[in-house]
Amino acid sequence: MRETRSLTDVLGELITVRGYGRIWFRQTLENAWNKAIGEPYCYQTQVGEVRRGVLNVIVAHSSVLEDLVAFRKGSLLASLQSSALGIGIHDIQFRVASIPFDTRDAKELLL
Repeated sequence: MRETRSLTDVLGELITVRGYGRIWFRQTLENAWNKAIGEPYCYQTQVGEVRRGVLNVIVAHSSVLEDLVAFRKGSLLASLQSSALGIGIHDIQFRVASIPFDTRDAKELLL
């Protein structure tokens, strides 16, 4: 006897197999981060992974890191927690590293 599956089941399986859910989540997280942090910091930071409720963020240089940790971490965390990400972020961890620069960002900055 042949098993019948609904379209929802098939689409859910396809999304899981192809990794579309991770891509969607990553883009949603980046959008929420950029909205929370604003300019010019959105060009000087890069969202990493979320592990055990801790969001890892790469920062371009130490002065940005100090400002974020000392003055903005609480408000950034509150903004991310209130966004509709569907996961519980309870902390943000920053580290300094180089961030690849996208030429599209440079065009936006010049306009």
